[in-house]
Amino acid sequence: MQVAEMRRLTRTHLVEEGLSCYADDAVLVVSELVTNAVQHSHGREVTLTLTLHNGYLRINVHDGVPSRWPTPENPCDEDEHGRGLLLVQTVADDRRGAWGISNDGASTWCELALAVS
Repeated sequence: MQVAEMRRLTRTHLVEEGLSCYADDAVLVVSELVTNAVQHSHGREVTLTLTLHNGYLRINVHDGVPSRWPTPENPCDEDEHGRGLLLVQTVADDRRGAWGISNDGASTWCELALAVS
């Protein structure tokens, strides 16, 4: 499934759940995590899962390719790549959430609090 389709499905799902106010942040996270997974897996199947639990939206992207822990980069102004995980980290921080990678490195996740006070 293409990144654009996963963004569309994420927005549709959140609107249907009455969570449209979280859609922009969630779609940005989905876009960055899925893009990284597609690039990392070199075309293998990528799975997106959205779950609501204990006041959090959890976004999980699985590419099935074990790897090391990714780290946000500090790109220069001229760099065209390298900002994705910084964006994910910023959105997670703004939404009082977190992000990480599974122990085997095959999944990346982000949790966003559904109520920020």
